[in-house]
Amino acid sequence: MPLQPDARRRAGRNTGLLVAGLSALLLSAATAEADTPCGGDFKAFLAGVKAEAVADGVPATVAERALAQARLDKQVISRDRGQGVFRQTFLEFSARSVSSARLKHGANNMAKYAKVFERADKEFGVPAAVITAFWGLETDFGAVQGDFNTFNALATLAHDCRRPHLFRPQLIAALHMIAHGDLDPATTTGAWAGEIGQVQMLPDDIIRHGVDGDGDGHVNLKTSSPDAILTAAKFIASLGWRKGEPWLIEVAVPADLPWAETGLGREKTLADWSRLGVSSRGAKLPSPSLPASLILPQGRKGPAFLVFPNFSIYLRWNQSFVYTTSAAYFATRLAGAPKLTPGSPETGLSVDEMKALQTKLAARGHNVGKVDGILGSGTRAAVQAEQSRLGLPADGWPTAALLGRL
Repeated sequence: MPLQPDARRRAGRNTGLLVAGLSALLLSAATAEADTPCGGDFKAFLAGVKAEAVADGVPATVAERALAQARLDKQVISRDRGQGVFRQTFLEFSARSVSSARLKHGANNMAKYAKVFERADKEFGVPAAVITAFWGLETDFGAVQGDFNTFNALATLAHDCRRPHLFRPQLIAALHMIAHGDLDPATTTGAWAGEIGQVQMLPDDIIRHGVDGDGDGHVNLKTSSPDAILTAAKFIASLGWRKGEPWLIEVAVPADLPWAETGLGREKTLADWSRLGVSSRGAKLPSPSLPASLILPQGRKGPAFLVFPNFSIYLRWNQSFVYTTSAAYFATRLAGAPKLTPGSPETGLSVDEMKALQTKLAARGHNVGKVDGILGSGTRAAVQAEQSRLGLPADGWPTAALLGRL
């Protein structure tokens, strides 16, 4: 489930630069979208792609032969229009995804490819457990990679006018991979949105970050686990991974914690959190000066974690808070951490109740995004703000009590 191209962009840390950078990014994206050819006669569209690819260095014969095989895939459009929404809680999703079987399989793979993982750590600074967790969650270590024709999926999404500025460059990148012998337009399959291989990466990312781990002269993320491991390591490093630092540690929290100070983006040093009574549930804490946020995926009565700068890398891989927290937790388990303490979180809201809550929050001026019944970052922030206003524990977890008070 890696992010599609528009969601993998990084921003600066300075607030002023961040605002200016995001404004420029949005303007650039809007301009790119408006300027990207799409739709119309498919053959004419492919002719334009061929001209662009040849100008970008793809041999004309390669582009012509590959594009002659391209077909529109209606199932891809159907998937794109009807993407499922992520409504599982953290405890539900993590219990299913971080299973004993997957932990065992992950440990076996870390042992089997120990030398490859040593190289990944030495060259890119990314631990084996981090790579293995993504590998396991994305494709069950290569067992479930998707059965959509990759080239047709990219051609379809590039031709479609919903997001052509994202997928036309991926189609050009796929042609470069074909020219190098790393993609077969007739037989290469993957996810419906064009991701390929055991760690599900898009063609442009494979070209920029691909590593030939088995020394055969090619980067094949579908069949070569060494290629997949090292390519994932290089990609994660490119997102800003900080070597030797943790990403997530489970903690115990006191009942009188100032809950309004929890949540992503509200950082304190470990020393400050310790003074507030936050303590590790087993893992050794790093330097007291290291910044961390305290996250409560299901409120103050559920599991609690300190997350560090490296946690942001998970969010750049996939923006779903539940998925990324589960991936980070999975990595800690592979690294030797004990099973989490679930606590007794308060019952959450149903989909309809969540939509009702989002409607009420939006009416009060909060930006919750689309009213979709999903507890996203905007809704969490709005919930926390309203909890503070109403004198409730501001842990960001929506409950029937909050809905009733609103």
